[in-house]
This record gives sequence, C-alpha cells and structure tokens, in this order.
Amino acid sequence: MNKKILLISLLLVWVTLPVDAQCAMCRAVLESEESGAAAKGINNGIIYLMLIPYILVGGIGYAIYRLLKKSRRTNN
Repeated sequence: MNKKILLISLLLVWVTLPVDAQCAMCRAVLESEESGAAAKGINNGIIYLMLIPYILVGGIGYAIYRLLKKSRRTNN
C-alpha cells in the first residue's frame, strides 16, 4: 500500500502542466514587451519562491515521520 501511494505521489509531481503565475498587473506590464524574456523570468522567480515553503514543510514532515518510525521500532 505504501509503495502504491509513493508511486502515485511521484507520478503527480512529475506529470504537471506548465503554469503562468503572474498577477494581473504584472501580466499587463510584461505583455507590452516584445520578446517575453522578462515575463518568463518573472514566472520562474514566482514558481521558485512558491516551491521553497512546500519543500521545507515536506522535509520537516519527513524528518518527523522518520523519528516516529524509529521510536516505534525501539519500543517494539
């Protein structure tokens, strides 16, 4: 069961759709530029800033999970 959940989780992480994460005002300003390089950079920066908290919470959750699993082994 655990392997199935892990496989589904990994599949959901790898199979993602590209998104644009600009607010309406940023989009209006950046669409006036011809090349679109600044808009692409802004999108990448927003996605990067959005992912950091999720990675940190996931890492802390995993560390707690390992500690609980280790303490259960020593109690049994």
